[in-house]
Amino acid sequence: MSQNHTGRSSEEDIEWCYDAVHRVSRTFSLTIAELDEPMARDICVGYLLCRVADTIEDAGHIPPGVQADLLRLYSRTLDPSADASVRAFDEAASEWLPATMTDDWEVVDNAGRAVGVFRSLDSHSLEAIRGPVRELVDGMAMFVDRYADEGGLRIKSLEELEEYCWYAAGTVGTLVTGLVSHEATDEQVQRMEENARSFALLLQLVNVAKDAATDMEEENNVYLPLELLREEGLDHGDVGDPSNVDSLVPVIEQVTARAESYLDGAQTWLDAMPETRGNSLSAWAIPFLLAVGTIRELRTRPADVIEQGNVKITREEVHAVCQQFVGDGDPAIGDLRSKIRQRPLHEY
Repeated sequence: MSQNHTGRSSEEDIEWCYDAVHRVSRTFSLTIAELDEPMARDICVGYLLCRVADTIEDAGHIPPGVQADLLRLYSRTLDPSADASVRAFDEAASEWLPATMTDDWEVVDNAGRAVGVFRSLDSHSLEAIRGPVRELVDGMAMFVDRYADEGGLRIKSLEELEEYCWYAAGTVGTLVTGLVSHEATDEQVQRMEENARSFALLLQLVNVAKDAATDMEEENNVYLPLELLREEGLDHGDVGDPSNVDSLVPVIEQVTARAESYLDGAQTWLDAMPETRGNSLSAWAIPFLLAVGTIRELRTRPADVIEQGNVKITREEVHAVCQQFVGDGDPAIGDLRSKIRQRPLHEY
């Protein structure tokens, strides 16, 4: 049993990574539960590396300049040619750990464990993960710098929103595609690479639409584009105010429509994906179908984004979606998409 410089075994650090993902992400917890090794480990570690950066970017108590410096230092720890060590990042980040630790901040505090497991991966996994994660981290640092004087992100246009979504999620789509296409045919690789952006932006734009009020309240970030808000006579500061709900609904609907425009490309990505190296269709089809359900709810009750804080589908529907992949054989994703678009799956 190998050990790292802390005296912990590598197996202990891998188990910590799995436990951490289950605590910080409902969606990726479902995904990883559907995967076998080595894909489960690779996706788990890749996601945690991204989560460290995401938590720092969302931290309202850290001055923007410090946030950007932390993110760039973190990015350099993943660069084998740089002289930055993960211990230097741990020391710099420790000054900003909150007094009451959350699961997300526990991941930041243990970034060295995730980086250590990452460095133990085979060369293909290392290369598939490193580039996209560093692009995500550096992109987040760029956006923090861009809005340093605002105290939080204030997206101006749909074009800029998609630029941000690329760094926050499109890079993850590239990471996943690199991992799952390792043993794919040339045709499969081409179809996946052409549609990875659609899969990632679908999920991220759904999050932007359903969490618009929460993002402002908890992170002081406004992702609803100013150009859409101004069409309704609003500004960034009006997001989350229940008295503006009637004017905010059309903005929520436009972002939802943009998310919906990526459904076909995302499904093409799924259809092209090979089930090798522990990969499974269910791992990625489940979040896709949950996004379809969330779009349905956003179309039906967009005001709840402001009045209730977010829009979610029920646990019963999540369970019903997951049950479609129990047993032998995969269901027809297109048929499930059509059914879920009409009404919750568990109501059929």
